[in-house]
Amino acid sequence: MFAAPLRRARRYPVFLTGSIAMATAGRARPPGPPRYTNRLINEKSPYLLQHAHNPVDWYPWGQEAFDKAKKENKLIFLSVGYSTCHWCHVMEEESFQNKEIGAIMNENFVCIKVDREERPDVDKVYMTFVQATSGGGGWPMSVWLTPDLKPFAGGTYFPPEDSARRVGFRTLLLRVAEQWRQNKDTLLESSQKILEALLAMSQIRVQGQQSPPPSEKVMATCFQQLSNSYDEDYGGFSESPKFPTPVNLNFLFTYWALHRATPEGARALQMALHTLKMMAHGGIHDHIGQGFHRYSTDQHWHVPHFEKMLYDQGQLAAAYSRAFQISGDEFFADVAGDILLYVSRDLGDQAGGFYSAEDADSYPTTTSSEKREGAFCVWAADEIRALLPDPVEGAAEGTTLGDVFMHHYGVKEDGNVSPMQDPHQELKGKNVLIVRSSPELTAARFGLEQGRLSTLLQESQRRLQAARAQRPRPHLDTKMLASWNGLMISGFAQAGAALARQEYVSRAVQAAGFLRRHLFDPASGRLLRSCYRGEDNAVEQSAVPIQGFLEDYVFVIQALFDLYEASLDQSWLEWAVQLQHTQDKLFWDPKGFAYFSSEAGDSSLLLRLKDDQDGAEPNANSVTVTNLLRAACYSGHTEWVEKAGQILAAFSERLQKIPLALPEMARATAVFHHTLKQVVICGDPHGEDTKEMLRCVHSVFSPNKVLMLADGDSAGFLYRQLPFLSSLERKDGKATAYLCSNFACSLPVTSPQELRGLLCQ
Repeated sequence: MFAAPLRRARRYPVFLTGSIAMATAGRARPPGPPRYTNRLINEKSPYLLQHAHNPVDWYPWGQEAFDKAKKENKLIFLSVGYSTCHWCHVMEEESFQNKEIGAIMNENFVCIKVDREERPDVDKVYMTFVQATSGGGGWPMSVWLTPDLKPFAGGTYFPPEDSARRVGFRTLLLRVAEQWRQNKDTLLESSQKILEALLAMSQIRVQGQQSPPPSEKVMATCFQQLSNSYDEDYGGFSESPKFPTPVNLNFLFTYWALHRATPEGARALQMALHTLKMMAHGGIHDHIGQGFHRYSTDQHWHVPHFEKMLYDQGQLAAAYSRAFQISGDEFFADVAGDILLYVSRDLGDQAGGFYSAEDADSYPTTTSSEKREGAFCVWAADEIRALLPDPVEGAAEGTTLGDVFMHHYGVKEDGNVSPMQDPHQELKGKNVLIVRSSPELTAARFGLEQGRLSTLLQESQRRLQAARAQRPRPHLDTKMLASWNGLMISGFAQAGAALARQEYVSRAVQAAGFLRRHLFDPASGRLLRSCYRGEDNAVEQSAVPIQGFLEDYVFVIQALFDLYEASLDQSWLEWAVQLQHTQDKLFWDPKGFAYFSSEAGDSSLLLRLKDDQDGAEPNANSVTVTNLLRAACYSGHTEWVEKAGQILAAFSERLQKIPLALPEMARATAVFHHTLKQVVICGDPHGEDTKEMLRCVHSVFSPNKVLMLADGDSAGFLYRQLPFLSSLERKDGKATAYLCSNFACSLPVTSPQELRGLLCQ
């Protein structure tokens, strides 16, 4: 989208492209006490702390660094990454730990480190530049800026030294410094023109009297684009690498719900369920430690990039819960439970919040000096045989527990990872577990009952998990982000409702309480972006707390609506509506419509951007369309419906041409055009008849419903906001359901069967 106009900028002096494809793989254990300490030692971010002992004189993003650059008339070198980023580790070891390269950096540049998860606003501005000028992007991101923060050169990963194929980082540093000395005016002029081009290209705004795009057309085009890119054999929507993309799956579930009786609807459901099944069988799913890795490097979901991110767990827990809700297949409920077990055990803070991520790299043994990717998760065949030597009763003579397990999970004596997926031979001779046989076929092969096979596999997993617990764990990023905690609360709340598991709802309530205590300022009514696990496991905050961004508000508001529907505690609704008012005040664009990603007033941000695609996380404007519609239903503030339409109007051209870039917003167009149904249950929250009606609502997937309990408390939030609730009564003293739209209601029903019929219409 950005590349064409900016290609002309290549005639300006220095344009660099990076790559994430080439590097040596060692991540060595530093010997003895650190030789260097820079000012990052005072930061809370795990990523910044990882660089606190580099010989580079790093600064955090802030006024001190900006003032130094201006005072000394120096260029800025900006390095952006995150703590579980494999190639960030590689570039640190190769270049930032190198004393000679550090000296070049310190002499010629003011060097700034940014954790992209703490400061997504800074990351987005400069990633927009890198993608526009190099045709690609990724992390680590390396950008050179003028003293007034305008970018003029950049890329991603750079190797330290020159090779036959490319220029090394050391050479680039010297060339850029020389350009600044020799051609300063040209560089400044170039950076100004680049900034103007970026400003022009990055504007998303309503055109004239544009209205929301036609829902049917947007949905049909998005479905067709997904269908065309679908992998019929292995599921997913590309060949390789393969990403989970829950936004695609949620779109397909909604498409199915609105087209149940059509062949297209049936195909949409099949595509989503098959993808979820193949992912759960694949190596992207951790069959021993639970949860999902970031993505698969191959078409078969087999060899993953091993880091685990909180935002994936939250969205996938919700997706597998919906799959169970729709299909009734316990397989999907089990996978959702598996994800939530992992998060509770390994990413849960004792105060109630959730940590951000686990790294891909770790030491293979306690005596190893180098980290390897996947070391914590992979297995040699002889390790498994040694752990599972027991003979299996009822199977052919000589069959061991190891034989059964290795057959089921595709374990090979010499390892099951193709050299194509392991360029640095870190996984040579190792196995990434992947379900290669159905339970029926494995049971038949060894002459076992299926129930017996299940018991044997569970015992095998238990032993491997105990053995794995002896290995050095990967680095844990103990930063806690409001936005990702919001996604995870939604995962727990939706799973709790759909799977009828109260303990999941309770965990969501605990996490929401954590947000209110640690990531919300009641005096200003504003969210904070992040907090951190400190010494003695206490929750700590930065000296200058980072204010919440649009995505923090949007994902937390979504979580609070999901939590209300699961718990029926109206205090979560009240907080959600308050936060929606704050979001409007801080981020709404009254001229071009839709919300900016960051608030106004930060002079260090060159651009106020609006994201234009759904990625690993959904775009905040996509999710907020549905949030606004839900907020209007719960509060009676119909101006929020108008705002939702204005967002769709601002993105209208993109939604009609390439809705595949915005599947969550495409889904929201359908919710907007079909009007949300208010499912009102009048009853005593503790009565069995009320609980039965609520279970019925939770068991049906309906993308355009909001649930509310009318408990007769006229002083409660809902009765104060929605006067029409006072006119709804229990029929014959029983719990009674009404289906309302635009505050007009259907005839009452008192049986779950009748209610199910209404919901499925």
